[in-house]
Amino acid sequence: MRKNYEIGVQWRAFPLHPETPEEGITLQELFAGRGVDGEKAKLRLKQVADELGLPLGERDKTYNSRLAQELAKWAEVKGKGDPFHDGVFRAYYVYGKNIGRKDELVSLAKSIGLPEEEGRSVLEQRTYKEAVDADWSRSHALGITAVPTFLMNGNEVVGAQPYEVLEHLLKTCGAPKRNHRA
Repeated sequence: MRKNYEIGVQWRAFPLHPETPEEGITLQELFAGRGVDGEKAKLRLKQVADELGLPLGERDKTYNSRLAQELAKWAEVKGKGDPFHDGVFRAYYVYGKNIGRKDELVSLAKSIGLPEEEGRSVLEQRTYKEAVDADWSRSHALGITAVPTFLMNGNEVVGAQPYEVLEHLLKTCGAPKRNHRA
């Protein structure tokens, strides 16, 4: 989208299963009592990922993303937000890594060129806790209940969507196209 439209992207944290312990829980445990067939949900997610050309590995657990969200705020301040977000998504969805573990997150930050000890300090001191709390409060106030949710000028698109759906949102909101010169 950013290649074709003059837009900025601002990531906001969302409280996705904040009760999940650091060691994670199985997807079966997550869906228990919710009237959701975990196997069907996994198959649907795989189908959507395949349709959109997104990599998706096999995983049986979900992990708490709170610390990843806090470290992402730091990565954004350091000018490495996009590579950090991409790395967290790949670690979680493709490789099934536990993104609730500090060592995993610090390693990821280091892999994109962020200072290891500073990252560890950010996590230990919870430097960006309040920033994530504010995002969670904002999500609640806006009535957001799913991720991803794309918001622009009061319009929203919920869920992983094809390019054309997101482009329609941009056009509806008057986002200017980039001038590509040959």
